[in-house]
This record gives sequence, C-alpha cells and structure tokens, in this order.
Amino acid sequence: MRVTLNATKTRTALRTSARISLDVLLVLLLTWVALWILGWMWPVVWPLVIGLLLTTLTWPMTRFLRRRGWRPALAATTVTVLFLLGAAGTVALIAVPVASQADELTTGVINGIEELRDWASGPPLNIGDDQVSQALDEAVARIQGSIGSIISATVTGVGAVANGVITAVLALFLMFFFLKDGPRFLPWLTRQLPGRLATDVPTVATRCWDTLGSFVRSQAAVGLLDAVFIGLGLWIVGVPLVLPLAVLTFIAAFVPIVGALFAGFVAVLIALVSNGPTDALIVLGIIIVVQQLEGNIFQPMLQSRSLGLHAAVVLLAVTLGGSLAGITGSLLAVPLAAMIAVIWHYIRDQLSEPDPEPEPEPVPEAGRPH
Repeated sequence: MRVTLNATKTRTALRTSARISLDVLLVLLLTWVALWILGWMWPVVWPLVIGLLLTTLTWPMTRFLRRRGWRPALAATTVTVLFLLGAAGTVALIAVPVASQADELTTGVINGIEELRDWASGPPLNIGDDQVSQALDEAVARIQGSIGSIISATVTGVGAVANGVITAVLALFLMFFFLKDGPRFLPWLTRQLPGRLATDVPTVATRCWDTLGSFVRSQAAVGLLDAVFIGLGLWIVGVPLVLPLAVLTFIAAFVPIVGALFAGFVAVLIALVSNGPTDALIVLGIIIVVQQLEGNIFQPMLQSRSLGLHAAVVLLAVTLGGSLAGITGSLLAVPLAAMIAVIWHYIRDQLSEPDPEPEPEPVPEAGRPH
C-alpha cells in the first residue's frame, strides 16, 4: 500500500514538473517572438523611445504652461521650440570656443606629435626616423590595400548618420504630439479596454510613466554631478575650454559607456595639446576617479532611490543590457527593469488582496412575519 502511495506521489510530482516546464518553455517562446517582432519594428520603436524620453524631460514645463491657461498646442509648440533653441545653444556653446582656439589646438597637436617623436627617438625606445618612415610607408600600403573596406565603412557611416538624423526628426515630432495630446491617451485607452483592464492598464501605464520620468531626472542629476566635478578639476588644472567640456560631459552622461569615454577622451586630448603630458595624466586621473564614483556610487544610489531598485539590480541590468544590445541596451536596461518591477509589484498587490467577504444576510426582526 505504501509503495503504491509513493508511486502515485511520484507520478503527480512528475506531471506537475512537466506542466511547469512546459509553461516556462511557452513563456520563453513568446518572449523570443516578442523580441523578434521588436527587432523587426525597431526603426519605428527607437524614435518612439527617444520621443518618450524627451517628453519626460520637457513635460514639467509643458504642464506648468497648461496650468497657466495655455492651450495644449501652444504650450507644446513653445516647449518644443525652446528645446530646439537650447540644443542649438548647447552645440554653439561647445563649437564656438573650440573654433576660436582651433589654431592654438592645431599647433599644440603638431607640437605634441613632435615631442612624442623626439621622446621615441631617445632611450629606452631609440626609434630612428628611418623606422618611423618605414612604419608610415607600411601603414599607407595597408590603407591602399584595404581601400575597398574603407569605402564600404564610409558609406555605412554616412547611412548611419542619415538614419540618426531621421530618427532625431521623428523623435522631435513624436515629442511634440506627446506633449500636445499625451493627457488624452489614458482616457482614450480606458474607453477601449473591457472590464477590469480598463482600470488595471491605465494604472500600470501611469506608474510606468512616473518611473520613466524618475529615470530621466536621475540620469540628469548624475550628468550634472559629472559635469561639476570634472569641470572643477579641469579648472584647477588650468585646462582651457572648461565650460564646453563640462557641457559635453553632461550631455554624454545620457549615453552610457561610450558617452563617458568620448567626453573623457576630448578632455584629455585638449589637456595634452594645451598643457602638456603631465596635466593630461592629471586630467585622466580626475576623470577616472569621477567615473568610478559615478558608476559605483552616484548612479546606483540615485537610480535605486528614484526607481525603487536596489543598486545591485541597477548594475546587473546595465551589464546585461550592454551584453545583449550594446549601447542601446545599456541605455534602456535600467528603465525597462524598473517598468518590469512596477508591473510585477502591481500584479503581486492585486493577487495578494483578499477576496471581499460576502455581506451577511439580514437577520429578521422578532415579531416580523416572514
């Protein structure tokens, strides 16, 4: 009898495990299909994502104008124009000082190359001019041999720039329409959904929107900290173009990994050609220290508090997103993880709510006929 009972329990456990495994496989299959569809629609999805991120950044000002009685179209137009002027002003703030000192920087680059060549010709390297010329000849020969690859890469780069311009234009148009008609979306969505979904989906969408806004604000705070500390270090060292470099650092903070590397490279290069190798190494050390503080302390702390995620989850999300989808994955990993957490918390709260107890039937009063 006991053997039969154990066999029955074993079969039941195997059936349960098989059913759970089948459910997991089904979920993985649906996830793969969803990711494939997302990749197929990425030329449309990517401008939509950028438009949403820009909208979270500009919505507070739009909301302020609308509360002051401005019409939605006028408020959205004003904010969009101001955003474009701010972007153009930022570019001018970086480009104009650099252009005004272009001759100085060019001279510094040439002198830096000459100093590097003189240093390489002495001990311990002892590289002669004939060796340098031979290396240059070999480099030219390799470039001539791979001219086809260079042309292909150039065409690809031009196509990438064109796609980037199209994406930026679409994102700006989407931002305008989101600012203008965004508050109408949830009421419209409520009318389209049946039953309980009319309540659950708008609630989750509102929470996800708040989470996305928190992500953008925290990222802006991190970029501001980077710009202040790196700009202060550049000013102390005496590097020129401090303000443009600080602005570039703030903007680059919105692009994980590559943005920080690019801004740091520009700062070190300007320090090298204007102040010399010693100050360039000092600037490099300052940037490394600030980036380490940002990546390991500032960013996880700010994002974990504003998004409701643990700092370790933020780090793991950025790592996983970068390994799966490169720069784009690193940029979207944290807000996506936060939205998944929002959806999970909402589902958990709904499932944990006890069912409403049935109301007790009224007790008939004494003496009243039934």
